[in-house]
Amino acid sequence: MPARPFTPPRLIGHRGAKALAPENTLGSIRAAKAAGAPWVEIDAKLARDGVPVLMHDATLDRTTTGKGPVVALSAQELAQVDAGNGEGVPTLAQCLALCREIGLGLDLEIKPDPGTGPQTARAVLEVLDAEGWAATDDIVITSFDRAALAVVRDAAPGYIRGLLLSDRPADWREAAEALAVDAVIPGTRDILGPEDVTAILDGGWVPMVYTVNDAERAKELYDWGMASIVTDDPPALLGL
Repeated sequence: MPARPFTPPRLIGHRGAKALAPENTLGSIRAAKAAGAPWVEIDAKLARDGVPVLMHDATLDRTTTGKGPVVALSAQELAQVDAGNGEGVPTLAQCLALCREIGLGLDLEIKPDPGTGPQTARAVLEVLDAEGWAATDDIVITSFDRAALAVVRDAAPGYIRGLLLSDRPADWREAAEALAVDAVIPGTRDILGPEDVTAILDGGWVPMVYTVNDAERAKELYDWGMASIVTDDPPALLGL
């Protein structure tokens, strides 16, 4: 059970603010700040040279003008790919510097390619250290990848950690306990009633949820005890 308090913001912009600007770009992070989001969520995976960059998918096709695997290109080469509005794919270091500059907290998802969870987690921790971020900053490190979270638990236990879930895995409680996470973060479709939020609270974890864009659904989740909602569209949910 978590031995420390963690109070996330009620609202976190998803991939910056995906509904307002191209996801996982510096422009999207700025858009989230301009819209009033106190924190942003981003995805970090490795480029060919081992540098963490902001990208959700394993390939470039959906979100950029590039094609093929992200890992086929170096961070410098990815910076030349148009990820939206003429921006290149940013590095995690650039994201951290911007969040510091404009005063945003960070929900940092480790999004490794298959089999690279530990390697990706170690690279992310190195960048956090190099950029002067610490466990005392406004940051939670999250992942679906349990091996990545295990590295963070062992190498940097001071960081607040969150276990991301999809499709209601039967062993989620055991995993959350073994990884000593502070938050449990299912998808909205897997929260069917207040009892699902209560189950997280009863385990001693902070309940967070992704990705909610409808105000009525957000209000329902808050009423059930949800502590924090990740949204593509911060303006739609602010003030709830």
